[in-house]
Amino acid sequence: MRKANKAIAMAMAAMMALSMTACSGSAAETAPAETEAATEAAAEETEAAETEEAAETEEAKEAEGVLLMATTTSTDNTGLLDYLQPLFLEETGIDLQWTAVGTGDAIQKGKDGEVDVVLVHSKAKEEEFVESGFGVERFQVMYNDFIIIGPKDGPIEKTEDIESVFKQVMDEQLVFVSRGDNSGTHNKETGIWDKLGIADYESNPNYISAGAGMGDTINMTDEKGGYCLTDRGTWLAKKADYPDMEIVCEGDANLLNQYGVIAVNPEKYPDVNNEAANTFIEWICSPEVQKLIGEFGVEEYGEPLFFPNAEQK
Repeated sequence: MRKANKAIAMAMAAMMALSMTACSGSAAETAPAETEAATEAAAEETEAAETEEAAETEEAKEAEGVLLMATTTSTDNTGLLDYLQPLFLEETGIDLQWTAVGTGDAIQKGKDGEVDVVLVHSKAKEEEFVESGFGVERFQVMYNDFIIIGPKDGPIEKTEDIESVFKQVMDEQLVFVSRGDNSGTHNKETGIWDKLGIADYESNPNYISAGAGMGDTINMTDEKGGYCLTDRGTWLAKKADYPDMEIVCEGDANLLNQYGVIAVNPEKYPDVNNEAANTFIEWICSPEVQKLIGEFGVEEYGEPLFFPNAEQK
């Protein structure tokens, strides 16, 4: 900016000098061609200075770097990251770029050193990621809950008891569409089967392993007229597209869905952008951003899609 101002000042000085010469009444009046040449030269110098300044600004932005994150599909499907990303860029100059996959795949990307930070929702896998030395430290960020959705006129009556729903699915061999992708949602589902002592749940001929993200799994569930486990945030963002489906189970304590954020360990992967990862963790756990997370979705859906709880340990 200082270079641009200097060039502009020089241009103005040149023009003032020419003007004074023209008004002096001297016999040697300045020729129009000379005036035009001086003006063009000043303009070119100003343009060059502004171009240099723009280049320096761009270099400064690039110096802030890019933060690569692996995350679960729910933070993407709900639009939360699309909402937060420009705010993070504006406040820090860091460009957050993410890959949305199942939690298992997201953590694997961290283990492979492909990303700088992970934002996922499977506490046991997150803790193992840190304990095995791939992650630095786990910070909880927010939570919502899992729910069971299915046809409005289906055989399962609304309940808070998730175990009774799973038993009915198995006993009556109802259509159940599983994520089947080692995601946090899939891990929650298999954990419930394990708790019930039902190891042969896949023997149900109407049990479908989608091997897909949450949005595609909900779509398949609707097409098959069946049931699936989903996080509430994704359902709220998608439910307008599925008028024949509704929540049939919610409120069970076993359905808590906690999200955590972890920086990939720079001691294992020195090339990761650990500084940017730490900046992001501090930013997303800050009171200001936690407030934004708690407000996200309220205006559009009448309730928040996530509940911030970074301050809780």
